[in-house]
Amino acid sequence: MIYLDNAATTRPLSGAVAEAERYLTEEYFNPSARYHGGAEVSRMLSRARDFLLRAVADPADFELIFTSCGTEADNQAIFSAARRGNAVTTAGEHAAVFESYKTLKNRGVEPRFAPIRADGSVDADALVSLVDEKTTLVSVVHVNNETGAVNDIAAIAKRVKAKNPRAVFLSDGVQAFGKLPFRLTKEIDFYAVSAHKIGGIKGTGALIRRKGCTVLAPYVIGGGQESGMRSGTENTFGIAAFFHAAEEKFSSLRVDGERLKGYREQLWEMLDHSIFTRISPENGSPYILTVSAKGLRGEILQRELWDRGVAVGTGSACSSKKPFSRVIEACGYGEDTLYGVIRMSFSPATTEQEIRNAAQTINACARERKENV
Repeated sequence: MIYLDNAATTRPLSGAVAEAERYLTEEYFNPSARYHGGAEVSRMLSRARDFLLRAVADPADFELIFTSCGTEADNQAIFSAARRGNAVTTAGEHAAVFESYKTLKNRGVEPRFAPIRADGSVDADALVSLVDEKTTLVSVVHVNNETGAVNDIAAIAKRVKAKNPRAVFLSDGVQAFGKLPFRLTKEIDFYAVSAHKIGGIKGTGALIRRKGCTVLAPYVIGGGQESGMRSGTENTFGIAAFFHAAEEKFSSLRVDGERLKGYREQLWEMLDHSIFTRISPENGSPYILTVSAKGLRGEILQRELWDRGVAVGTGSACSSKKPFSRVIEACGYGEDTLYGVIRMSFSPATTEQEIRNAAQTINACARERKENV
């Protein structure tokens, strides 16, 4: 199987699986326990927290709270900060943010959605124009999970804070963490990340919070774990796997990025341009290439490619039951393009030979479908 749906999830790294097994079968103690075994597990959590935080932020200015996933992290930040006035986001957000914003009107908060460009990046001028003195929250995805477009969240957050210093700024960083080089700036209040997008295990995420931001409220109430912000015994095996995966990913982040950018462009050049049009920008994430086969159905191509040993996506796996992508529609494309979308996403395990073989299979499958239309 050639697996090109790594934006949906990644195969867990063997070392991450080994760490998870260790904390399931050997170091299985409750980190809150006061005996030696519990203390050792607690120290592992501290090391993991410190590494994950230092990878993208200064621990003097930020702290990290473990969650069950990126969606929980986004939700906790959104529903803590957006309690009155209005909240601004983009039309290109992951469902974890977009669907949460849609519910805000039921809480007396006006949701505002800024448009996105054809490549999936936000129109920053339009977004900032929506911010006013009543804005309590602004959310901008770091990397668009469907097109790979990268938003300059540091620059956007700075503009937002200049217009309304009291507005809280959140970014969903699930497709950026462990993939792109960046550092969180003081204008960014919350940043959500996930383990299973970088070779960790599903069920583990984190919310990074700027220490001066005091709006965060606990989403789960109980024993007061995670500094009182996320009660419940920590998912120690998942966090151990996250720790290992992050260490491996960040050690080769730039090298992997350059190599995968080359593979992404190689794949695009090998695809039949008489059938496929490109949606992903050249300056986007090296991990994502989204295209459309006009006149064809992406989900049909997806099934046929699976039968031929190639796994691709058709958009966000978190909302893939829709007939076509809400995000790609917001990019301004018509139905002939929307229905034909497929997304190919890579990992450091992807090889050049897999790219070559995948391109041949995708072209063959699309040409056969074209002949039968």
